[in-house]
Amino acid sequence: MSGATAAPKTQLARLKLWLLEKRIEEVQGPEAREGEEQHPWWQVVCLTGVDYFSTLGYIPAIAAVAAGALSPIATLLIVLLTLFGMLPMYRVVSQQSPHGQGSIAMLENLLSFWKGKLFVLCLLGFVATAWIVTITLSAADAAVHIVENPLVPGFLHGQGVGITLLLLGVLGAVFLKGFREAIGIAVFIVGAYLLLNLVVVAVGFYEIATQPQTVADWRSSLFADYGNPLVMIGVSLLVFPRLALGLSGFETGVSMMPLVRGNPEDDPVRPEGRIRNTRKMLTVAALIMSFYLITTSFVTTLLIPATEFEEGGSASGRALAYLAHNHLGEAFGTAYDLSTIAILWFAGASAMAGLLNIVPRYLPRYGMAPEWGRAVRPLVLVYTAISFVVTIAFGAGVDAQAGAYATGVLAMMTSAAFAVTLTTWRGGSRRGGFAFGVVTAVFVYALVANAVQRPDGLMIAFFFGVAIVVVSLVSRVQRSTELRQERIEVDDAAQRFIDEAEEHIHLVAHRRRQGTEEEYTRKEREQREDNHIPASEQILFLEVDVVDASEFEDVLEVRGVEVGGHKVLRVESSVVPNAIAAFLLHLRDTTDKTPHCYFGWTEGNPIVYLFRYILLGEGDTAPVTHEVLREAEPDPEKRPAVHVGGR
Repeated sequence: MSGATAAPKTQLARLKLWLLEKRIEEVQGPEAREGEEQHPWWQVVCLTGVDYFSTLGYIPAIAAVAAGALSPIATLLIVLLTLFGMLPMYRVVSQQSPHGQGSIAMLENLLSFWKGKLFVLCLLGFVATAWIVTITLSAADAAVHIVENPLVPGFLHGQGVGITLLLLGVLGAVFLKGFREAIGIAVFIVGAYLLLNLVVVAVGFYEIATQPQTVADWRSSLFADYGNPLVMIGVSLLVFPRLALGLSGFETGVSMMPLVRGNPEDDPVRPEGRIRNTRKMLTVAALIMSFYLITTSFVTTLLIPATEFEEGGSASGRALAYLAHNHLGEAFGTAYDLSTIAILWFAGASAMAGLLNIVPRYLPRYGMAPEWGRAVRPLVLVYTAISFVVTIAFGAGVDAQAGAYATGVLAMMTSAAFAVTLTTWRGGSRRGGFAFGVVTAVFVYALVANAVQRPDGLMIAFFFGVAIVVVSLVSRVQRSTELRQERIEVDDAAQRFIDEAEEHIHLVAHRRRQGTEEEYTRKEREQREDNHIPASEQILFLEVDVVDASEFEDVLEVRGVEVGGHKVLRVESSVVPNAIAAFLLHLRDTTDKTPHCYFGWTEGNPIVYLFRYILLGEGDTAPVTHEVLREAEPDPEKRPAVHVGGR
């Protein structure tokens, strides 16, 4: 009987070990770690392109549904914003974050303390929206290309949701096994996809050239519906937010900077060669995408009947594939479908890798991720489950998910524009700050308009944001009694004070006010009386000043000072009790002496002190210090002593 009980426990232990085996730092992806293998910038363009260029699989159809005959003009506005807004903006981002931190890190540095942390947490909700919907939208469009292919068996028609879930499951299984993005695969997929699209575009323009009536009909439709160019531009601005999918890829491109090969003589802190090559990468990607956005929008609008773009139509979610099949035959169309399916699936893989990297980049540093949040496989299961829910909720519809995707993308673009505007303005460039401020205003308008037109995207982003904030705060509370110091550095004066101590080291926790000799004399007299410290025993005062309570981990730098014969150890930290506990353990381990720390009673409401500890890093210090020590050192015999006395 005992053997039967032990078997499930062993299997459970093996499962847990397997789930936690791969740590997040081992995953390569859009946000690869410093020191990974680096590649020429033109190869990394392809890795950016699996996300950026894959939107060609569905954006012409979405543009046609949103703008109708105005699609080429509305798309032209996207291209102008790409070349004269996004590209200059992300050139600044690459300069400010050469190690792939991206615009979120810029905002984190610009906004300090809790307001910066909470802003980043909310922004991560929009980032999660963009990445999750990238996975689900790409898989849904890949399913459309599978179902609509004439060579596919008839029983698969109408099974878009099932096929999408299957693709998502395969993607999750690949990451559970261990996914490594390969530059070579990205180069092959992107190269083939762009080449096939070029053929479709060329044939499309040939058809238009041989049928000039199509241009005349399109022009007549435009002026009949909108009257004059100013009205066309105005209406295009109204539908512009729904076409924001064509702006994706820049944030991913910057986050891939560690993969870009720079110059051998690059300064690791400011690698100018890598920055220069990343700017080349962003420029080439923007030019390629701009070319395809304009040309594909034009040929699909002129050559495909408007009814085919509607839901259930042959061009719904697959406008270019429709042209490939109708004008180049089923063999070429099937090859195009396979290429599109491959790049869409790889775009989902890229988004999954981005999600797997974004959590440990921010949340663990804030103490806002559970320990298993550093492991790849549990996160893959969580993200895959969320993708299933989103797919079922939207019925695997490409158009239905476009609003949510646009919300996430526009939020990222807006935050990046704001960060660049603020950075440029503070850098002394008023003209640049004003120009980027205009770009920020454009994105704010687009984000608000998209939220009004498609509130489902805002709801999803709100859900992700609330979930991240709640989970983060719960995790912060659960981890509040951990030792939170990376290392401890003691200066010469402080070390001398410690070395002069006898068998026991007596530390008095003190909150400095004026820092006068009389203050320390009075405190010493009170502590000797309250805690019965013999006059023959030397006392060291320990003072911890809270610098930024929103940080979770820090380096303790201990400085020794003398005030009228009183020896004082001064420390700066994000939290008082944890810093004291860490320093006591450091003394125990480095001196082989037993540290004793003395506290006075804290007066006041304990609930208030609880919140002060969580939010401000200080509170009822003595019991929290003891609890941190108890968790860090289970053996009471080896634990530093904590004394509390007073009247």
